[in-house]
Amino acid sequence: MASAKKTPRPATSLSSDLFPGITVTRAGWILFAIGLLLYANTFEHGYAQDDAIVISENAFTQKGVEGIAEIFRYDTFRGFFKEAGKATLVAGGRYRPLTLATFAVEVEAFGQNPTVGHVLNAIYYGLTTLILYLLVTLWGGASRAFGFAAFTGLVTAWLFVTHPIHTEAVANIKGRDEIFSLMFCLAALLVAFRSLKSSTYWGHLVAGAVFFLALLSKENALTFVVIAPLAMWFFSGAGNSVIVRASLPWWAAAALMLAIRFSIIPGGGEPSMELMNNPFLKIEDGRWVAFRFGEWSATVMYTLGKYIQLLVFPHPLIHDYYPRHIPIMDWSDWRVVFSFLVCVFGLVYAGIRLPKKDPVSFGILFFFLTLFPVSNILVPIGTNMSERFLFMPSVGFCLVIAVLADQIARGRGKTQKNRIRTKLQRMLLVFGLIGVGFAWKTVDRNRVWKDNLTLFTSDVQHAPNSAKLRNSAGGELIAASLLPENTDRKEAMIREAIGHLEIATGIHPTYKNAYLLLGNAFNYLEQYEQSVESYQTALTLDPTYPDALTNLFLTLRQAGRYYGEQKNDLGRSLMYLRQALELQPKDYETLRLLGIASGISGDNTNAIGYFTRATEVEPENAQAWWNLGNAWYHAGDVQKQQAMHDQARQLDPDIGLKQQQ
Repeated sequence: MASAKKTPRPATSLSSDLFPGITVTRAGWILFAIGLLLYANTFEHGYAQDDAIVISENAFTQKGVEGIAEIFRYDTFRGFFKEAGKATLVAGGRYRPLTLATFAVEVEAFGQNPTVGHVLNAIYYGLTTLILYLLVTLWGGASRAFGFAAFTGLVTAWLFVTHPIHTEAVANIKGRDEIFSLMFCLAALLVAFRSLKSSTYWGHLVAGAVFFLALLSKENALTFVVIAPLAMWFFSGAGNSVIVRASLPWWAAAALMLAIRFSIIPGGGEPSMELMNNPFLKIEDGRWVAFRFGEWSATVMYTLGKYIQLLVFPHPLIHDYYPRHIPIMDWSDWRVVFSFLVCVFGLVYAGIRLPKKDPVSFGILFFFLTLFPVSNILVPIGTNMSERFLFMPSVGFCLVIAVLADQIARGRGKTQKNRIRTKLQRMLLVFGLIGVGFAWKTVDRNRVWKDNLTLFTSDVQHAPNSAKLRNSAGGELIAASLLPENTDRKEAMIREAIGHLEIATGIHPTYKNAYLLLGNAFNYLEQYEQSVESYQTALTLDPTYPDALTNLFLTLRQAGRYYGEQKNDLGRSLMYLRQALELQPKDYETLRLLGIASGISGDNTNAIGYFTRATEVEPENAQAWWNLGNAWYHAGDVQKQQAMHDQARQLDPDIGLKQQQ
């Protein structure tokens, strides 16, 4: 009589497979500690990149606990833009209230303290690694295809925790949305699998609730409405009806989340025609037009290949892949064809091995399913790609590598357990060395996330064709040049900024913010002609651009004063001051300067006119009346001079003494 087949049990220690005396639980906590320690050098970092949007400059977050209600009521970016409409400038809008709520709690408890955010991100990352390890080890114990469960779980988690591609998600506090989304998805899966073993439905309801937390963290968690039942089918051995029942809470959570999201952020709308919000645009005949299908599809395919390349060889790493760091591609480029062949091979292999429940097939499907929402295939996401988008898909990549290594070690046919153990231990040594290299790269990469200046000026060396990064580097250099500690380097830093900004406008000719920053830079160098020209270009692109209007006015007034007081060029001084007055006809300081310049040039009539208008703007300003009196004196009307000076003395009895001083 044939003996019944036994279902392999989950490994409770590593002793039976690889390392005597090390339990699975202990190994998991070691992995947690590694995740924490790898990011310890970020603990003293400040805010960087998008932290301003969700923390330091977000009005809701800055209210602390009081702002949580508004965080859940509006688009994620509403608290930053502070007005309706602007929050949806980012394609599709964003609704990720849970992570912002945690930031609000931290502000309430610790104030604006980036160290707290960095420490917590590292802790959450370690927990994500721990949950991933326990989950994959559980899968391995329930699937014959895994063989030595501890090995697969260990390699998957080890590659995941050390992989440098995760630095953006962890070292940038804002990246917590990526961490939470994956952490809660994996935790929900862990609860679901344990519930399948215990045959209790309450566990599945808990899994659905935990999954809802993932959905509140970031929208990409929606992919788990497919991944969760797929994982159950691959690794649980449960029947289809059981899997459907177990999946119902997941689907209900997703439906609830979508209902909430679309009630807050309506869908639809035309694609943006601004390059920084839609990378699939190009200039033809002086106007922006959408890519042709071949250009769009080739660029998307090249990007998918780039993602895979960064998982295999994570160098160089940058935080910015905006146009034109990713160039406009076409299908004649070998890199596009190669990317296409790699993706097709992976998907075909996954399809062929799917009926056999090969874990490699699951890992490939996991990778492509979780990458799909940010691939620009279904909907444009506002950028070509980003390393943080690989945080969730990297799980599939790490799983595929671990399972393939396990399958190679087992070989075909019967192999002695001792020989398998030896092969696995050798492979662990190889993966250990790879992980050490990854860890070194991670720690090194963390350093550039210290602050915006370090991040932008470091990454621009590897992404010289990104208009956004050039613009960011230029803007940050200008801001840093104004700090007291950079006084000696101020001019050099501003000139370096101008270089970046001019390249940015060359890549993106209608980049109004770059022209605004160029205007600021030239202003600080007292190159007013170039400054005015830059602001006017920005206003040509957007006539209502408030920052450009304000800065143009201030520069015109400043230029008028500069040419009058320092260059003794009254003609140019008057020209700039009159232009300033056109922008703000009731500005007292402009009227005062025009009165002085007109008086010095001998135009007493205009001097009297400007000073008169100044008194109308500020009737309680004694100096305005005194200046008007002086103008009448130079015009030869002593009686009016005396009347104006008397009015000034009524407002300030000591004004005569002040003028003598």
